[in-house]
Amino acid sequence: MEHEKIKKYAWAAFAVSAIIAAFALWNYADAFSRSIQPSSFRSFSVTGEGKAISVPDVAAFTFSVVTQGDKNLGPIQQENTDKMNKAIAFVKANGVADKDIKTQSYNLQPRYQYSSCPRPGTVCPPPTIVGYEINQTVLVKVRDFTKIGDILAGVVNNGANSVSDFQFKIDDPTEAQNKARTEAIEKAKAKAEAIAAAGGFSVGRLLGISEGSNYPQPMYSYAAKGFGGADMAAAAPSIEPGSQETTVNVTLQYEIK
Repeated sequence: MEHEKIKKYAWAAFAVSAIIAAFALWNYADAFSRSIQPSSFRSFSVTGEGKAISVPDVAAFTFSVVTQGDKNLGPIQQENTDKMNKAIAFVKANGVADKDIKTQSYNLQPRYQYSSCPRPGTVCPPPTIVGYEINQTVLVKVRDFTKIGDILAGVVNNGANSVSDFQFKIDDPTEAQNKARTEAIEKAKAKAEAIAAAGGFSVGRLLGISEGSNYPQPMYSYAAKGFGGADMAAAAPSIEPGSQETTVNVTLQYEIK
């Protein structure tokens, strides 16, 4: 009789142990499954936008010298070079450093004369080269804003045909970007907590982060027509730098707990 009781207790203990082991195994399998399960099935994403207002410290623009002539390239090149050198010398004389003056492009291209076809069905004569055109463009950065207007007008008065792509900008936008990014992340975190509270779950680990940035800049265009002479004289414009808004958008992906 005593032996039967011991046998029953042993089987009961074995059954309990088996149940505990099975439960532990199920917990382990569930945890492992959750660890390898794609995060998209149990995650959510939030976005945040941050902004930083900064005052530009650089004015950048390009100016070009365009010269046209006949098929004799020498005089055209010499004329274009002389005008460009004069314009650059003027820019340097107004305090612009060498590092802030950069040749952006130098293009030499033929000018064609096209002939009309004698009559339908006949072979049209090919276009002939009647001369060449040289277009040289220089990028300039001006750091002394009190001289911007005089420099814009002066390069035209000293041989440039056009001034364009004018914009105020921040030479090193890192600080503004960092400030906007910090604000964007804080907003996204707060939104994640609010969503979790409303949905009845907890915010888990951060699974991913992505960023998009937008740095709008005020742009102006200032151009003079023609290829030289008295019509190139221009008065100094008045231009204000204003402020620049740097925007950073972030997306945070969190695990749902």
